[in-house]
Amino acid sequence: MAQDNPAELPQLPSRPAEGHKGTFGRLMILAGSEGMIGAPAFAGLSALRSGCGLVYIATAQAALPTVLCIAPELVGVPLRLPRQDRRFRQLTESADALVIGPGMGLGEEAEQRLSWLVTLTKPAVVDADALTLLAQGRIAKDSIKLRGVFTPHPGEMMRLASWLKLDDVPLDGQARITMAAAAALALGQVVVLKGHRTVISDGHRHRINQTGDSSLAKAGTGDVLSGLIGSLLAQGMEPFDAASLGVHLHGRAGELAGQRLGVRSVLARDVIDSLPEALKEFPALAISG
Repeated sequence: MAQDNPAELPQLPSRPAEGHKGTFGRLMILAGSEGMIGAPAFAGLSALRSGCGLVYIATAQAALPTVLCIAPELVGVPLRLPRQDRRFRQLTESADALVIGPGMGLGEEAEQRLSWLVTLTKPAVVDADALTLLAQGRIAKDSIKLRGVFTPHPGEMMRLASWLKLDDVPLDGQARITMAAAAALALGQVVVLKGHRTVISDGHRHRINQTGDSSLAKAGTGDVLSGLIGSLLAQGMEPFDAASLGVHLHGRAGELAGQRLGVRSVLARDVIDSLPEALKEFPALAISG
């Protein structure tokens, strides 16, 4: 079991000097709804800050103008009825990786989109409302073909454990590792069990993150993590490596924001603003060209 030693973490993807936005990955983020405009903006900005070349945001048509006012660097994809989502489907099929779930809602339309998305053989982050829909048993586990990173907080983990018919164990100490590993094996995916000393597991390998503090204890910081891991997936990293490095960088960005502003005052946007500093200090950054 690996502790979070930066020297032992996977390297960041290479950054060729002659690269263009298509070189560094296309990420589709299905997130947000009329009452949840922060989630897609935070996830999208985090993905761009961490090096992704092109980030699409698919969200409710009424919410999209506000999301793009917050982050005009994103490419907006307005969602209509699922059967009319031709552009969303085309762009999703051409994307290198997906982020599914933050603030997308739990209604029938969200379920229909998720039912299609999980059948794609793509790298993906599955978070928040997508985890809740799965835990409700509304989508068959056997239909999931994604090469996914599932990112539950403890409450979501307990709901997933019930759905997966895993033993009900307390989510503290060694039990967190046991639960993350069991869920990863049951799903055939990487699981990131969030919290103090986040656990990353594929069922065989486990890593315990050592970065982060209560600076991250604010709404929206989970969306930042989803966008960051999604960005690394879109840039070509394998799921376990992307999850391990993404969690480390997210925690470090939170620490840096807390040092600058005080741990009580950090907002999700401050964590995004601190990502460049976290990336620059990371020793394994590879630049070629």
